[in-house]
Amino acid sequence: MSTLIDHRDAPTQAPRTYAAYARPWWQRVVFSREFAVVALLVAALVYSRSQVDYFDGPQTMYYLFRDSASILLLALPMTAIIITGEIDLSVASTVGLTSVAFGMLHADAGLSMTVAALLAIVIGAVCGAFNGFLVAYVGLPSIAVTIGTLALFRGIAAGLLGTESRTDFAESWTDLAKDRILDGQPYPMILIPFVVLAIVFAALLHFSPFGRGVYEIGLNDEAAHFTGVDVARTKAVLFVLSGAVAGFVGIYTTLVTGVARAENSVGLELQVIAAVLLGGVSIFGGRGALHGVIAGVLLIGVIQRAMLLSGETINIINIVIGVLLVLSVMSTSLLAGARHLVAASKGARSSGRTPHSDKTAPASGR
Repeated sequence: MSTLIDHRDAPTQAPRTYAAYARPWWQRVVFSREFAVVALLVAALVYSRSQVDYFDGPQTMYYLFRDSASILLLALPMTAIIITGEIDLSVASTVGLTSVAFGMLHADAGLSMTVAALLAIVIGAVCGAFNGFLVAYVGLPSIAVTIGTLALFRGIAAGLLGTESRTDFAESWTDLAKDRILDGQPYPMILIPFVVLAIVFAALLHFSPFGRGVYEIGLNDEAAHFTGVDVARTKAVLFVLSGAVAGFVGIYTTLVTGVARAENSVGLELQVIAAVLLGGVSIFGGRGALHGVIAGVLLIGVIQRAMLLSGETINIINIVIGVLLVLSVMSTSLLAGARHLVAASKGARSSGRTPHSDKTAPASGR
């Protein structure tokens, strides 16, 4: 006797899609390292405003933004470079070299400020192209290349200017670099080019095929090559952009301090890398977002400014920032281990189910 199954009364289900298996969007936003950094930044701002005298004054906030501007600018291309699994340790030396070049082109060669500034940016791009060629096309490790060019570019700057400096800059330019967007407001003029560049890099990294290639390279550069990504060209372009932005920062640093010298921005590369890693970018490549990096830079700036106003020494501030950086790097491994344990526990529970527990099997007709 045959058994007939009637499916007319069986509930119909809509076809499942890839998005149906993913977490809800709010979980992807909230349960992320970038959101955690933003939350820490808000908490640090609230605590500092309530506990530190004069922290929320326009003068304090002005210097917070102005002192963080160089790191904010350099962090934009550095984010993309680290996402590919590479690193650029020579950015601060490029800043020093372009600062010297800007001062000498204007003061010694007699070029106008505009022409000298443009040539300084070109020099920065050439420095980045040199790094990019050795890393992308020669195949040398970026950490070794940029450690070498860190010393090379700083040495060239010292050789060109020695212990001397150049201070003959037009007041209109130096005042512009230190000016505010609106009188009485805590927003320096440098935030305008930063916002423009941040929009450009965000569009390039998060909303373009080039940016998708950057993430693919960080996850697996060989697989990215076979999917059509030009790995070498992508890395070279990122190093050129890093050098060009460093050239712009060299001009800004020179105008803010009023001095062009080889020692400008010594050690700045470590602050930039610390801020990028604190902002949620993986040192192993493949993940990260610009909004988390921007929040990481501002978080470091808020902590430094609040502790300085509280009378703490620079050594204590460096210890606090170092602990934050170590915790941010460790968090990737800790979160991965937690996910592995949760997945293992779920797998153990699911494997313990018996076939009799399923009560939704269709009944056979007689």
